[in-house]
Amino acid sequence: MSAKRYYYEPADGHGLPHDPLNAIIGPRPIGWIASYNQQGQRNLAPYSFFNCFNYRPPIIGFASSGWKDSVQNILETKEFVWNLTTRELAEQMNETSASIPHGEDEFTRAGLTAVAGRKVKASLVAESPVNFECRLSQCIQLTGADGAAINTWLVLGEVVAVHIDESLLIEGIYQTALAKPVLRAGGPSAYYTIDEAHRFDLIRPDAR
Repeated sequence: MSAKRYYYEPADGHGLPHDPLNAIIGPRPIGWIASYNQQGQRNLAPYSFFNCFNYRPPIIGFASSGWKDSVQNILETKEFVWNLTTRELAEQMNETSASIPHGEDEFTRAGLTAVAGRKVKASLVAESPVNFECRLSQCIQLTGADGAAINTWLVLGEVVAVHIDESLLIEGIYQTALAKPVLRAGGPSAYYTIDEAHRFDLIRPDAR
């Protein structure tokens, strides 16, 4: 390892052309979140701070920098849908990130098909091969180490229904690479996907 290290303290700024934090913690799956408000207006938005946090019950979550429509909608209705972003859907996912007038439908804007969920009223992206129907479990305002509130909100939801395109199941095993998931990386525009050529396997010590 090189002895020369770039060092900075985030409170003082990073001094680089682009913050390296979200490039280092990456690539990350995209939280493509569908919600609706009390008037029934749909919303679809991608969040790059997204992940899975628990097995049983399955809990997924995303963080919103600022109080956005997705957060407001989910607090109102207590439900949402996560949709897997694939390489084929990357451009449409990106289109749903646009700042548009309140109440305008991102499904329509991006040319996507909205399908009603089975357990929740929020819509699924029909073109996405995997969808998680979720019910709100927690909405947490983040704080700094000093306890001061930050204008960022962590929304956690319990997955209550799962939809998987059967073409992604080989002998009952979900094939991650086959779905060509889109993953957010660093910089203002970097994304990645994965393929089977880069796979390697490790067996945990307790399973040997």
